[in-house]
Amino acid sequence: MADVLQSAREVLTIEAEGILRLRSRLGPSFEQAVRMILESPGKVITTGIGKSGIVARKVMATLNSTGTTAIFLHPVEALHGDLGMVAAGDVVLAISHSGETGELVDLVPVLKERGAKVVAFTGGLKSALARVSDVVVDCGVEREACPLGLAPTASTTAALAMGDALAVVLILKRRFNAEDFRRTHPGGHLGQHLSLRVEEVMITGKGVPVVSPRASAAHAVKVIDRGDLGTVLIVERGRLVGIYTDGDVRRTVLKGIDLKATPVSKVMTRRPLTVSPHATAAQALHLMEDKLITALPVVDPQRRVLGIVHLHDLLGRGRVSFTALAHH
Repeated sequence: MADVLQSAREVLTIEAEGILRLRSRLGPSFEQAVRMILESPGKVITTGIGKSGIVARKVMATLNSTGTTAIFLHPVEALHGDLGMVAAGDVVLAISHSGETGELVDLVPVLKERGAKVVAFTGGLKSALARVSDVVVDCGVEREACPLGLAPTASTTAALAMGDALAVVLILKRRFNAEDFRRTHPGGHLGQHLSLRVEEVMITGKGVPVVSPRASAAHAVKVIDRGDLGTVLIVERGRLVGIYTDGDVRRTVLKGIDLKATPVSKVMTRRPLTVSPHATAAQALHLMEDKLITALPVVDPQRRVLGIVHLHDLLGRGRVSFTALAHH
């Protein structure tokens, strides 16, 4: 078994060396990223594909638990309706070892059009991602621990370590202390479910975008446009029968369907996911993140509409931390 231990030691050595080499590369770009986040009026949005996406989720969880509001945005879903969670003033942390991840490169210009700033964590300093980002932090490694050089190993460890460095520096700059940490972890340990109920944070009354199933798809789009939720509920006799979102609108248009001549009932998503008013905010947030959606209708057992809970609204109110997502 000596060869097993030797191989394991070699992996740890390669990964440790990769992290240590990052120390000498830290410089003005890292300082600029920290300053950008501290001065931002919005939140941090982490994003990445594959293993880099997993790293982005962990960085998001660490930021949330240490005083910096953050969410994860899947690059593919962002281009199919989830851009509603991005606002002017947000800072996007885009993670890609090569910097040539097509979905990520395509997404960055769209994010910047919405007024967000983009920080790239990448080893590809001359990559397509680096060229379109506002700040580029070098997370490159000389080699992967994988003997084939294919599976992301040392590179993901390096990006994860750089994310921790960013989070810890922000703790120091924000003077985030033990009492602040206790307040973001009311159960006394990381990952404790939030105790807030959906009924305490949901939008109700006239704030809920609603149309009849007989309304045209064009009218539904106008209702979506009037609000900032990126969705409209399709309701008949007080009961939820469907939902129509920004992503649905895009797919309808791409199919060449006439919005004015088509009832929204023909293009809506039937039997959408819902949440009970008695569920915890943590449960609602877990469902949104797991299903990559940004809004959940709140209904009673008879599917009567009571309200709607939206990811962006929760973050904007500053009432819910994404600490509960730390176990994902």
